[in-house]
Amino acid sequence: MILLPAIAAGLLAGLARARYRNGHLKSPDLSLVWLVPIAFLPQWLAFNLPLTRRLTTDNLAAAALVSSQALLLMFAWFNRKRPGFWALGIGLALNLTAIALNGGFMPVSPEVVTELLPDSPSVTWQIGERVGWNIVLPITDTRLWWLSDHLLLPAWFPVRKALSIGDVLIAVGAFWFLWALGGPEQEEEKRSSE
Repeated sequence: MILLPAIAAGLLAGLARARYRNGHLKSPDLSLVWLVPIAFLPQWLAFNLPLTRRLTTDNLAAAALVSSQALLLMFAWFNRKRPGFWALGIGLALNLTAIALNGGFMPVSPEVVTELLPDSPSVTWQIGERVGWNIVLPITDTRLWWLSDHLLLPAWFPVRKALSIGDVLIAVGAFWFLWALGGPEQEEEKRSSE
């Protein structure tokens, strides 16, 4: 996913910025941080942990994904005065919209799936079926297809993934927030008071 490289790059940029100004990386002052692990838990159980992934029905997995996105959006809203959180929140809202309008999963077109999984006999998929947290839908059957996972990472990137516009905004917001932690204290105080 693009979020992990954005977080790593944001931390490195924030550290470099702090070092350049002979300061230090500020500790993040965020509200409702406890929402983040609570938001990720349903996704992790429904999509990542092998035992619970096998036992999770499509309806339950869709509910887990929608509720996770809603909780993360709430976290972003309560931190909207922090640098980067508007981009992060808009990205989450766009993803939640695409997911909610397409049966509780992020839509991906057959063309993108074919690009991601070229000619692999061990991997099978069909239109209308779930592939991870995506659902394979033709563009003509996808509501707001331009919000779907239709952007492919470049071939030189170590992992082949499809992204949405929301994913890109979330990554930009995370990078921006972490970069700002290396800035002067008065910038943060000024933004917090506005």
